[in-house]
Amino acid sequence: MLSFPAVIDVTFASLPPAWTVFQSMAAGGVVGLSLGLTGGGGAIFAVPLLVYVVGVDPTTAVSISLVTVAVTALVGAVERWRYGQVEVSSGLLFAGAGMLTAPLGSWLGGRMPPRMLLASFACLMLVIAVRMWRKAAETGERMPASVFCAGVGPTCSRDSSGRLRMTARCVVLLLLVGLVVGLLSGLFGVGGGFLIVPALVAFATMEVPRAVGTSLFVMTLVGASAIASQLASGRSIPPDITACFVAGSIPALLVGSRIGRRLTGPTLARVFAVAILLVASYVIAMTAIGVR
Repeated sequence: MLSFPAVIDVTFASLPPAWTVFQSMAAGGVVGLSLGLTGGGGAIFAVPLLVYVVGVDPTTAVSISLVTVAVTALVGAVERWRYGQVEVSSGLLFAGAGMLTAPLGSWLGGRMPPRMLLASFACLMLVIAVRMWRKAAETGERMPASVFCAGVGPTCSRDSSGRLRMTARCVVLLLLVGLVVGLLSGLFGVGGGFLIVPALVAFATMEVPRAVGTSLFVMTLVGASAIASQLASGRSIPPDITACFVAGSIPALLVGSRIGRRLTGPTLARVFAVAILLVASYVIAMTAIGVR
């Protein structure tokens, strides 16, 4: 039987070096803050931060990002639930579709060369940044979060009590978005909130705070599905770095969530778009010169 001091030695021996702990927690804090502010999109920073700041390989970075997104989104969803900002019916529809395609995304990601994975990820970031900036400019102060779908009329309607009417057209549309979200989640380790929130606002006539809460609920379920598929395929997820990344992410999410409830309009979208553009440019540059 191990003595108490021996247990302490074993526990601390399993931790990464102090500087790596700080890097992991700081990087996780950036992701959590972004998730709290926007209800999605924050995970887009996770893989670049893990690769270029913490120093893990791209495939492992996707796995750590998935765990971080799932756990952090769960905390955020529970917090939003307390304010009545989670619509379970719409969330389950999204999540059900996403959980079907998340394993496919994980399978594809595991077979892509690291540089190709990073290059594809950077392209996704550029698309998101451009769309966010353009829609923010077009809609002005009327843009709450529908950065992809501004100007599109609602596909789903609600009854007098505010409950969503699940018509065939509405169900098909939400399922299609959910399928895309699941694929991207498994492939790149993102939560897909940058698609979920705009779709809920534009197509499901949902208010922004409720869309953010529902997005976090969906990201929890889809992320869990992607993690399960990765573990089933034998992919390892380092518990030490993952724990540090999550530990930095959760407090920052709570701070970002409080700030996000007070910040609406295009300003946040523009700042977020610039940040994504800068990170994407860095990833492309590093990939071009052969740095992971």
